Amino acid sequence: MNTLIRLELTRALRNRKFLFFSVIYPSVLFLLIAGNADSSSKVPGTGLTVPTYMMVSMASFGALTAVLMGNSERIAKEREGGWVRQLRPTTLPGRGYVLAKTASAAVVSLPSIVIVFAVAAAVKDVRLDAWQWLALTGAIWAGSLVFAALGVAIGYLATGDAVRPITMITYFGLSMLGGLWMPTTSFPGWLQDIAKWLPTHAYAALGRAIEQSRAPHVQDLAVLVVSFVLFAGGAAWLYRKDTLKA
Repeated sequence: MNTLIRLELTRALRNRKFLFFSVIYPSVLFLLIAGNADSSSKVPGTGLTVPTYMMVSMASFGALTAVLMGNSERIAKEREGGWVRQLRPTTLPGRGYVLAKTASAAVVSLPSIVIVFAVAAAVKDVRLDAWQWLALTGAIWAGSLVFAALGVAIGYLATGDAVRPITMITYFGLSMLGGLWMPTTSFPGWLQDIAKWLPTHAYAALGRAIEQSRAPHVQDLAVLVVSFVLFAGGAAWLYRKDTLKA
């Protein structure tokens, strides 16, 4: 499994287009959204300034981009290219394959998180305690594993032609409805009720809890844990099913 992780990392780091969209793109969006915002104005119901609020949103969005977009399309292409047939004779279990894919994707997502934080601190003067910066980085990085597993599942669920539209719909839907592009407090009441149960909403809520110096809500933790179990379990099952067909 360690060999597979190293291989995945090497392939991802060689893809300059992927690196741009996963590492640089979120920081550009942060500047577009929060660049002209008043550093003293706050998002209703949060007590956080707009730049501080959007910093967590864009860091989460960047990690989501890296692990979801990268995994799903690459895996679908691997299936069409016969990579599954080559793995079939090995002893690699389904859970090992899923863990290798999620771990390698999470490593690639770390730079996007750090760069968003650096831009927010340098351009919008976002200031937090040292423990908050460390806790934010760890929470957002660890939380990205949920979506890395989802990317693996989509890669094995969709065909090569269908994987991109399915991934894009999932990607933009989770981002928008989960409140990564705009505060959910601006949503209608019924949509806010739906957003609370989405993993993207719970994901960003972890970071905002750290910014607010409070413990995360149990519901947010539960949504992330259940989502990871479902996505990872589904990905492992689809991998084994696809391998047996090969």
